[in-house]
Amino acid sequence: MSALPKAMRTMRIIALPLARPKIPPDQGLKPHAVFNPNRMLIFYHFDLSQGNSVKSQDQSAMKRAMKWASTKAADLWAGFGKAPEGSWKLQTYELGERIVDRIDFEELVLKGVDPSLGPSITHADSDITGQEADEIPLIYPPSIYASLPPTGMDEILHPSIVHLRTLLTSREPRHRRGFWMWMAIAPLTAPFILVPVIPNLPFFFCAWRSWSHYRAYRTSQYLSSLLDHGLIAPEPSPALDQLYASHVPSLPNIKSLRSPTAPPPESVTSLPVNASSTNSGCPPSDVSASPSQPGASNVRKTSQRLLLTRKAIPHILQLFGLPQSSAADMYRAVEQVRGRLGGTPGR
Repeated sequence: MSALPKAMRTMRIIALPLARPKIPPDQGLKPHAVFNPNRMLIFYHFDLSQGNSVKSQDQSAMKRAMKWASTKAADLWAGFGKAPEGSWKLQTYELGERIVDRIDFEELVLKGVDPSLGPSITHADSDITGQEADEIPLIYPPSIYASLPPTGMDEILHPSIVHLRTLLTSREPRHRRGFWMWMAIAPLTAPFILVPVIPNLPFFFCAWRSWSHYRAYRTSQYLSSLLDHGLIAPEPSPALDQLYASHVPSLPNIKSLRSPTAPPPESVTSLPVNASSTNSGCPPSDVSASPSQPGASNVRKTSQRLLLTRKAIPHILQLFGLPQSSAADMYRAVEQVRGRLGGTPGR
């Protein structure tokens, strides 16, 4: 528990490995492919806000306007979820939430970071010369990374830094293309403005997807710059290691794979941490598959690679003092990883 006081600092990155890399690796895949089973799948929780810094108060008018627009859009969307049953607003909200569940959890995590609130590296050389720069701890479970097979490259760097760098290298061009693609599609939705009663939902969807990719792209660039300047430092967490050891996924817990499009299990976060697996979000109709069933081999492979289950998420929130709102992204990431390991085709 000695690492907990440091883990509670304002600026931190928490690495939560979700699945082991494929062994033996697939030699036909490119190292920086977006969906590469040869890499460990990791969920990152970013806390990069500098709190009550001068920088957070000295923002440009454009940034303040964009933040205001984002807040208003979020409030408007939340209002759709409170609309009467059967209304087009509620139906739109439910459809939108299902779409969000299918967006890569890596994109959702990256777009949730606001680089303007993090450490400034615009003039990093001069700033570091005059005063010591604040390092951002990358908190990780040491035993999980120690069990990884050697990569044969970047052996000098810690595996946690290598993986984060590889993730950013693979995501940056994807989000750059996504930004321009959805930006180009948006004008094609102009004819829908002629439809009465409801707003031009296709246009707003295209604009939102373009904005999402842009945020993820800018965050990828920002985090890469932090790595370039050595401002992200690995920090092992024995407490997180112990949590992983006490929540090792068992075969019966992962035989029945939930759909990645299932709604976030809001009721799970309010359950006691020692709740049974039946109450942890798995449908009551889940039945353990026998080895003779067709999907048994895939289930066994999934169990060998999966590192984290839904039941561990409430403990993670408690360990690091994270808000309950962080659980939704974690649940979504766990379900997407289950789908990827279970053979669900990616987007």
